[in-house]
Amino acid sequence: MQKDLMIELFKKMLLIRYAEQILADHYKLQEIRTPVHFGIGQEASAVGVCAALRQEDVIFSHHRCHNHYLAKGGDLNRFVAELYGRESGCSQGRGGSVHLTDSQAGVVATSAILGQMIPVAVGAALSFKMDKKPNVAVTFFGDGSFDEGIVYESLNYAAIQKLPVIFVCENNLYSTETKLDIRKKPGTEFVDRVKAFGIPSYKVDGNDVIAVHTVASKAVEECRKGNGPVFLECDTYRWLEHVGPYFDYELHRTYRTQEEIEQWQERCPIALMSKHLSENGIVSLTEQETYHAYYEKIVRDAVLQAQLSPWPATEAILNNIY
Repeated sequence: MQKDLMIELFKKMLLIRYAEQILADHYKLQEIRTPVHFGIGQEASAVGVCAALRQEDVIFSHHRCHNHYLAKGGDLNRFVAELYGRESGCSQGRGGSVHLTDSQAGVVATSAILGQMIPVAVGAALSFKMDKKPNVAVTFFGDGSFDEGIVYESLNYAAIQKLPVIFVCENNLYSTETKLDIRKKPGTEFVDRVKAFGIPSYKVDGNDVIAVHTVASKAVEECRKGNGPVFLECDTYRWLEHVGPYFDYELHRTYRTQEEIEQWQERCPIALMSKHLSENGIVSLTEQETYHAYYEKIVRDAVLQAQLSPWPATEAILNNIY
């Protein structure tokens, strides 16, 4: 992988991490009232996949969508303003955390309904094929979506039609607070379920951004050749509670332990990439600090801008409601 690309992957993950951490801090102050599902710890899967895409390619996401929005190039200021409910937000302050969109960046839609965006992404891929466009659609979803029938209908239809769609499962081991081994028979794998549809399926370390990008690039290439769809399972882990800014152990929840969380934090995707860059002489730790300072500043500036931005006008409350 080229050095410039590795640096860009690292920078994008830093942007996402600072956005999530700083917004989580402000959420604790009750400045943000939309329910928020933070994706701290899961940056590599979003960045690795989206870096393999072109601007005209499109993505669809779920409730934990901040990472994908920013990884695909969604506007930072409009993102922060949306969480603050302001008119300048990407959904004009009406969608909140789980309804982000940026058509210029190819972020079509996100939704909190489990599995909802998966068939929509398949529809987008169908339109690309019908219009003979070399574009690719990507749908991100969690492991909990595999409990929804629409996933299997979408996989089957995409396989039959050979659609240019990439299914990306971010397997963080939990569906809200229900552990994966309660929901899936031991010894079975999601990739094996998907292979049954004749779809090439790959399981990758979702905290290794280089590994994710390598596999995603191959998947995108296959889709552009007309050989799609492709399925990627990225093993990763969310650090914070299902919805909200705290660690589960801070709230005395018992469905997972502090020790388990800390073990996954040792495999922080940003720390792993930082080590790779420094040990291979690509970017020194000192230079990396300048990246940290830059992204912390632009996120804090975006928060200040959002705080000073106007609320949606009361008379516009029924706009775009059908």
